[in-house]
Amino acid sequence: MTRLHLDTDTYNICIRNRRAWWRTALLAAVLVSVPAPSSLGLAAAGPSTVLTFSVVPQQSATKLARLWTPILAYLSEKTGYRLLFKTAKDIPTFERRLAVGDYDMAYMNPYHYTAFHRSPGYIAFAKEKDKRIKGIIVVRKDSPYRNLTEFKDKTLAFPSPAAFAASVLTRAHFKTTGIPITPKYVSSHDSVYRAVAKGLYPAGGGVIRTFKNVDPAISSQLRILWTTQPYTPHAIAAHPRVPPAVVQRVQQAMVAMQQDPRGRTLLKSVKFKGIVPAQDADWSDVRALGIHLLDELIKRREL
Repeated sequence: MTRLHLDTDTYNICIRNRRAWWRTALLAAVLVSVPAPSSLGLAAAGPSTVLTFSVVPQQSATKLARLWTPILAYLSEKTGYRLLFKTAKDIPTFERRLAVGDYDMAYMNPYHYTAFHRSPGYIAFAKEKDKRIKGIIVVRKDSPYRNLTEFKDKTLAFPSPAAFAASVLTRAHFKTTGIPITPKYVSSHDSVYRAVAKGLYPAGGGVIRTFKNVDPAISSQLRILWTTQPYTPHAIAAHPRVPPAVVQRVQQAMVAMQQDPRGRTLLKSVKFKGIVPAQDADWSDVRALGIHLLDELIKRREL
């Protein structure tokens, strides 16, 4: 019997909606009967190598599983490794797990990468092709707001304190331009869009990719009011315990996806034009911002 392996948070969130859960299960079933993943076998790096691959929870666990499980199944087929989908119930939980090196590989936001490259030492090896990440402020389509100054002393929705483009960049602009606001953190990008669409908050922060990926029934009620300057996008990074040869094989399979019709279809599902090799220095623009939001978390884990 095929056993499905999602992390506990993903399972608990998905199971709340049985229909969505079974759709996710059918997609994930291609990752056939393997025991719970362990990094103990990475030193050998043979065909039976199991790699946990986590995706930052900018969207719901169900949606991320639906989008990323087929991609990881494809990469498993191409590399001979077993790449298992992971996520967390919210971004702060994802950050705590990165801090202790829970994941072998992860797709993380630019600031997460600069922080968790320092400790526990994640190393970037790939990123989205022809992409610069931008934060956005969205409002309801019928909203009277036309300028950021109109949000003075209002409460706006954001995914989490360290969500790079959706929260860090957007809140920094309000601060530097002297527009006082109160942030309300609602756990994910999709939650921001839903809350603004329902009129719970006058505006909220997100990024263009997740805005395009959200349910059209939600995005059709919203419009983008303002966009930040662009920065290097999310990193695909590996924990230092993963052997370089393993990282290289996964990197090569990712880069080759755009040359294969099936691979291109999978990339299109997450709104990627392609994936290209990356190196640590690519995120120098993010480091130059001098963000320190996760310093305390990292220090606690290092003690």
